[in-house]
Amino acid sequence: MEVYEEAVTSGAEFNTSDAFTINGQPGALFDCSTGMTFRLPVKKGETYLLRIINAILNEEMFFGIAQHNLIVVGTDGFYTKPINADYIMITPGQTMNVLVTANQPASYYYMAASPFSDSEAAFDNATTTAILQYIGNQSAPSPIPLPTLPGTNDTTAASNFTTKFRSLASRDHPINVPKNITKHILMTVSVNLISCPNDSCSGTPSGDRLGASLNNQSFVFPKTDVLEAYTRNNFSEFTTDFPLEPPIYFNFTGDVNVTVYTGKGTKVIELEYGEVVELVYQGTNVGNAQNHPMHLHGFSFYLVGTGLGNFNNQTDPDNYNLIDPPEVNTIQLPKKGWAAIRFVADNPERHTTWGMSVAIIVKDGGTTSTSMRPRPAYMPPCPNS
Repeated sequence: MEVYEEAVTSGAEFNTSDAFTINGQPGALFDCSTGMTFRLPVKKGETYLLRIINAILNEEMFFGIAQHNLIVVGTDGFYTKPINADYIMITPGQTMNVLVTANQPASYYYMAASPFSDSEAAFDNATTTAILQYIGNQSAPSPIPLPTLPGTNDTTAASNFTTKFRSLASRDHPINVPKNITKHILMTVSVNLISCPNDSCSGTPSGDRLGASLNNQSFVFPKTDVLEAYTRNNFSEFTTDFPLEPPIYFNFTGDVNVTVYTGKGTKVIELEYGEVVELVYQGTNVGNAQNHPMHLHGFSFYLVGTGLGNFNNQTDPDNYNLIDPPEVNTIQLPKKGWAAIRFVADNPERHTTWGMSVAIIVKDGGTTSTSMRPRPAYMPPCPNS
């Protein structure tokens, strides 16, 4: 969190990291991990389930194991149709369940992860490693083989993997894709600038702050959390007028002719219990166009469509996958592209998803089971520091 908090305080970009880690260790390519590189002992002929989590702040990662095939069988807690792959691409906050069979000659093999980046922002172009070690008396080869991973800006490799995901959608594992939409939301996703008093920030030479926005609104966290403010009917902390479409329509992914500066506020989306929502994230060419990980807290949702360029609400829905779309809670929004998700607002909670955020308030339903529990008589206060 120190890297995040430092960026928020200064208004500058995130500091470039020193290294990535696998289970806390940068790996054998770094002197500081000598003798401490994470090792996974395996028995020849056995199949292992790896639960892989991208806990990195801001980078999507390629991951692979030298000379071993990977079979992805789940993501974000839901089964998927098996995906055979030499590598995976996983976005921050995303989880994947991967099968690997120890079917190679007994030896040592590197597991490795390296970043994917398609923006102009600085990033740590480093590789982290761990060792898949067959149980036995064999010595480590020199060199230990490394997996062949895509290049850091290989958008084709990233897209080829991420578009393969499908739900099982079987009798034993049915899905229920929302069809009758009652609420449509189109949400632009941008990297922006925010003016600072007396040009006091470090985001640009002119003293601005780097920011981010959804529908040209950079979220300002209130002094009182949204949940507490809402349950106390304290509407001075936020407003319920977050725009459900961009305030200005322009060629989102082309030559941009709008200001890079964004508005600020604590604006929320208010949904009725049971509302059926289609939300289309639209990437833009404002600021520094790049991939963005998008997460919806408190819900899983179906990723029914994705594409490059500007979303066309007349033709693109014709190509939605409503048969076996993946059910997830985190997705990768492609650079200068769009992604359409669907979900039912059936979790009566208050959700918050750096400024590229919005809070979603799902109202209570009409019964005890469809409503939040009342706040306790005594709510322990948060510390001041």
